[in-house]
Amino acid sequence: MDKKIRAAVVGVGYLGKFHAEKYAAMANVDLVGVVDAEKTRAEAVAAKVGTTAFTDYRDLLGKVDAVSVVVHTPAHFEVSRTFLENNVDVLIEKPMTTDLAEADQLIDIAAQRDLIIQVGYLERFNPAVVALRDIIKQPMFIESHRLSIYKPRCTDVSVVLDLMIHDIDIILNFVNSKVKSIHAAGIPVISAEVDIANARLEFANGCVANVAASRISTRNERKIRIFQRDAYMSVDFANHNITLVRQAEEGNNDLVPGTDIRQLSFDSGDALDDEIRAFVQSVSQRSTPEVTGKMGRDALDIALNIMNQISKTSGQFQLGS
Repeated sequence: MDKKIRAAVVGVGYLGKFHAEKYAAMANVDLVGVVDAEKTRAEAVAAKVGTTAFTDYRDLLGKVDAVSVVVHTPAHFEVSRTFLENNVDVLIEKPMTTDLAEADQLIDIAAQRDLIIQVGYLERFNPAVVALRDIIKQPMFIESHRLSIYKPRCTDVSVVLDLMIHDIDIILNFVNSKVKSIHAAGIPVISAEVDIANARLEFANGCVANVAASRISTRNERKIRIFQRDAYMSVDFANHNITLVRQAEEGNNDLVPGTDIRQLSFDSGDALDDEIRAFVQSVSQRSTPEVTGKMGRDALDIALNIMNQISKTSGQFQLGS
């Protein structure tokens, strides 16, 4: 039997506690411990999943092979760097850091030590997104909306880094072309950070994407519409379904003549479980993760450019070559 991966979770707040539960349920993982600065929280989660509670993540050094870093975003860099410098693979919740210099440093450390960085873009493991991989060819127009009911726990960063960055990552993955220009606008409404944002991304291959995010909506909504030469796809992430409209020589629907319209539905699945299992597999097999540090860095680059434009003025912002 293969040796178990010794894992831990640093930060067991709302999301981190679910990371701990997933690791604890895996036969090929030994959950060594959970860490939280709030001792009672660490102890409560540790008791629930049958592991040891820590209040200082440095106490895990030498005891683990891999960790999930689920602390507040500003602490991602320091915690992740410490583990990487001690030869521990890391799954870093998005956004991986708060600036590109920090992201680049983590990527460099991992490369020098042949370590794994996986960035926690949960939607990559959504069944609808997985299904689109065989359908999408060369999208030329994309429109996404990600709306959320207000949650005070998420306001330590702007809505761009909190919500929009998920769609930025998905769009970059689907388009696979360099972003040449961005037009963005956004405002804070309730928190000190931007709560509503909209961005238009123009790619070198001609594709255009309109991306909108709000965390002060009266409903939760996660949808994306993708247009390419021979098909139109409307994806509802929350409900795990796709409306697929394709050209068809014998298309016989009355709504859009000459097309075949299909509704594809999927089980809700467990994207977080799939994400963590993929990370554990990468650690065990020393294979490239689904969402690499470079991918996380690319999405962060676009998000930071959007935030920079919003903080200055409306208008066109040209990316450097």
